[in-house]
Amino acid sequence: ARHYRDILRNLEDNLRGLEWTKNYVNSLLDVLEANLSFVPSSTNRKEVADISLYDHVRLTAAFAACIERYLAAEGEQDYRRRLFVQGKDFYSEKAFLLSVLDVSGIQKFIYTISSEKALKTLRARSFYLDFLMEHMADELLDSLGLTRANLIYSGGGRCYVLLANTEQMKKEFDAFLHRMNMWCMEQFDIALYLSGSCVECSSEMLRDEPRGSYAALHRMLSQGLSDRKAHRYTSEEIVRLNERKVKDDTRECKVCRHVGHVNDEGICPFCRGMQELSSRIMDQEYEFFAAVPADARKGLPIPGGYALTVGNGASAKAWQQECDALRIYGKNRFYTGKAVATRLWIGDYHTGETFEELANCARENGIKRLGVLRADVDDLGHAFAMGFSRQEDQRYVTISRTAGLSRQLSLFFKLHIRKILAHPEFTLDGKKKDFRHAAIVYSGGDDLFIVGAWDDVLEPSVDIHRNFARYTEHTLTLSAGIGVYPHNYPISVMANEVAALEEKSKNLPGKNAVTLLEDGEEHTLPDAGNRKISDGTYHWDELESAVLGEKYQHISRFFDASKEHGKNFLYNLLGLLRNRGEKINFARYVYLLSRMEPEKGAGEEAVARYRDFFSRMVQWIQKDEDVRQLKTAIQIYAYATRETRDEHESH
Repeated sequence: ARHYRDILRNLEDNLRGLEWTKNYVNSLLDVLEANLSFVPSSTNRKEVADISLYDHVRLTAAFAACIERYLAAEGEQDYRRRLFVQGKDFYSEKAFLLSVLDVSGIQKFIYTISSEKALKTLRARSFYLDFLMEHMADELLDSLGLTRANLIYSGGGRCYVLLANTEQMKKEFDAFLHRMNMWCMEQFDIALYLSGSCVECSSEMLRDEPRGSYAALHRMLSQGLSDRKAHRYTSEEIVRLNERKVKDDTRECKVCRHVGHVNDEGICPFCRGMQELSSRIMDQEYEFFAAVPADARKGLPIPGGYALTVGNGASAKAWQQECDALRIYGKNRFYTGKAVATRLWIGDYHTGETFEELANCARENGIKRLGVLRADVDDLGHAFAMGFSRQEDQRYVTISRTAGLSRQLSLFFKLHIRKILAHPEFTLDGKKKDFRHAAIVYSGGDDLFIVGAWDDVLEPSVDIHRNFARYTEHTLTLSAGIGVYPHNYPISVMANEVAALEEKSKNLPGKNAVTLLEDGEEHTLPDAGNRKISDGTYHWDELESAVLGEKYQHISRFFDASKEHGKNFLYNLLGLLRNRGEKINFARYVYLLSRMEPEKGAGEEAVARYRDFFSRMVQWIQKDEDVRQLKTAIQIYAYATRETRDEHESH
């Protein structure tokens, strides 16, 4: 009861400053989200308390708005008869449109850059795309006279919106796509493209009646998107593309490689604006982002004749007083006020300004290398459509649960990820760290891209996996790729190579895996129809327990204490393991191990340590699984103890 009284008091305080006008509708939604996200929609103890009162209230408003538009389009005036007296019949009417917007070209837009300020540019570009998606969603809702209550999910360059099934809304949806793509062509040529799809549905289908109908809606949406992407442009848009003329005085921008007008430094206006805003985007002082008239102040272009700009509290008040902002977005906090659209959760953790700075913060006695982590949720599309399916009971497959799941996933990847990096748990040597030398380039609705000192990327990958497993109660999994590179390696190549590693993780049966430090070999899985996988691919538990927890620790214990054995022994062992198929190499392997035996007169502890090391190394070379785990552990130990000047560096 005390908690409910506190919530009621907070609601009273928050609502006191709101005006009951259209300009404050989204502020009202934020107030409800801040206070009701963990209040169950039903207090009946016999029911499952898995839907928040916030999601329930928001979706109720969304359905009500759609039903009103649907009935108005039909000329219906007797709502009581249609919705109550004949309510059961209405449940089966396809009164709604489940729609999706999807931005194509994200990877190329973010990672195809070349600049000494690559890290800042990457972060700014990923944020810009996030903001662009939010702005486009708001533009669609405004054009249809709806609010963010109808926005089911937004993240990762995609959003789902609930609309009314009327001819007018279908036409406006298509017209909106056309307007957005004409703007994208004008601004970015064919680099970015907005596709969309709508499917008609009833309230019964949205609660999976008959069984399988909710999953079928998502399949139809996906098919609709595929069809749009296969036929990207209308004839009018193709004509516009062909009519474009490039003036003789244009050159290629040295950052984005786009051909256009550039300044004396060879940078185009868009990249120049990106550089100006990049620092502010990640600065804690600047708490607000706004869509303002493009000619009002400097900023990055967004559709509708507006620009994205960044400001502090004083800026936000000025925008409101001058009616200068179309919409204002708060950063990582809930705000209320005129024209405030919503808060944007931004994973803005960073401890370095350049790749070189991050790489140089790697372990004191180890190699100075940059680590890159890409990861995303396995089978998320299936989880949205069927994640709440039960063999004996389908009542949990509903749009309310999908909305709740997507919102909580966004919180993990945009909010909790910062805390995971700021408060390290797992370390290779067991020593406590105060923070990570890393930076979040992108962390969206279901995926992330992190760069940093190589050990401060490998170690937090374990933390992220552990926390995500706890967060989802082991119902969802992550797959990832981890690469290690010189700081001046091309970012586009890094991104593509680590994406390929991530894909290999997803090819492992059961997924829930990570691929790192590939050795160029493949390993056969007898329990998976002799399927071949990369030598560096492991399920997370295997990486943590067998590679890092067992083999790395034994190697570390022996070599850290055996100062007389240099790194050449380690590299020779690795070379013999890589060629273990040759029979003679086993004898060479045992001979090399025997040369590591302590000299006569060594203490009992040193002798015992050697014997344990010798027996384990001979045991591990007998099995394929142990060999590949051992190779990865040796490589990690080599990175952890190798000086930059060592001859055996590789990425």
